[in-house]
Amino acid sequence: MALRHIAAADEPHEEDPLDAYSRVVTSVAERLAPSVANLRVSRRVRGGRRLDGGGSAVVITSEGFMLTSAHVVAQSAGGGRASFVDGRELEFSVMGSDALSDLAVLRTETHDLVPAELGSAETLRVGQLVVAIGNPNGFAGSVTAGVVSALGRSLPTRSGANVRIVDNVIQTDAALNPGNSGGALADGHARVVGINTAVAGVGLGLAVPINTATRKIVAALMSEGRFRRAYLGLALGPRPLPPRVGGCAPRT
Repeated sequence: MALRHIAAADEPHEEDPLDAYSRVVTSVAERLAPSVANLRVSRRVRGGRRLDGGGSAVVITSEGFMLTSAHVVAQSAGGGRASFVDGRELEFSVMGSDALSDLAVLRTETHDLVPAELGSAETLRVGQLVVAIGNPNGFAGSVTAGVVSALGRSLPTRSGANVRIVDNVIQTDAALNPGNSGGALADGHARVVGINTAVAGVGLGLAVPINTATRKIVAALMSEGRFRRAYLGLALGPRPLPPRVGGCAPRT
């Protein structure tokens, strides 16, 4: 009985267990995980009680600037602690916060962070794959994936008596876990196109878009600590009436 030699080319190849969809999600997660931090903030209130809160943030420069949601750091006393997937824990301070866009810029003192690449939400299309990355549990990041389910949504925000509508908010079915607020919403190329901000309903999340308007807000928060808006209104004050109207006819 003759034995047939089986060439290496005839041997069955082990198939890649990851399909194209999974490869995109894992690639985005691997690239962005070092750039997403877990935030822990707290402050003292009346009665000596301590309010604790937290969320996520995205590193946007290697000099230590991070971007998050304004409501995440609203209860902080000017700062808190940020932890990363590599095990580092760093103190951060709030450089500027804008409640009307729900964006805030933070800064740590380190200069060797891994910044994420900011993309543009203006090129997104409904049905496009997006990946939501947060760090709600400290050293273990959270990754969910989905699609852009709607564009052009509006998000009401408030700062004291001022109310504003954030336009062109991104709606996605990528699940947002508790603590994911302030984390990244990224496209398939690991570019951050939004900052996760709220859960709109069962299975739906909202993200503030990265676009021309929000880039201006972020730049102002980094340089000035605030974003100045122009307001249009009416100013009222006492004005003297003309003599005829006031009942005093002019002498002839």
